[in-house]
Amino acid sequence: MDEVLISDEDRRLLALWAADCAARALPLFEAEAPGDFRPREAIDGIRVFAREGERTRLLRSLAWAAHAAARDAGDPAAAAAARAASYAVATPYLHPLATAHQSKHILGPAVQQARACELAAGDDAGAGDEEIRWAIGHAPAAVRRLVQRMPARSPGRSRLDTLYHRLDAALRC
Repeated sequence: MDEVLISDEDRRLLALWAADCAARALPLFEAEAPGDFRPREAIDGIRVFAREGERTRLLRSLAWAAHAAARDAGDPAAAAAARAASYAVATPYLHPLATAHQSKHILGPAVQQARACELAAGDDAGAGDEEIRWAIGHAPAAVRRLVQRMPARSPGRSRLDTLYHRLDAALRC
């Protein structure tokens, strides 16, 4: 298994991009669960990391809390939005290993956010594809370099696999 050098600056740039992606779907969660602030707190937490660069236990707690919010959500779009926040706040803990699992952590905030938007649009794949295009257009060079050092994702069989594959392939160009 190859190791991947991930600088502190790369982690911060990845964190900002992940937070921006997850924030796009946050209104879908908050509309379903207006009193549940766990995904918002996760996004706020990752933005603090991006500014200050400190990996703390709080980030892990926020990731687990957003993940629990996804489980608690009664709506699939809201659940995917909370998962996007969970993936985003976990980005500082990306392992320096060139594996498909680690690429899933890099791409997860954007993919879950796109899936949330398409579920909210009545499972309209066009809505998800539009969000993937947004994520591609806003991905910093550091994210592209990280993806390029990971194994390429296959198309798979599920809609999530397709979204992962499209984002992965586009960030390699």
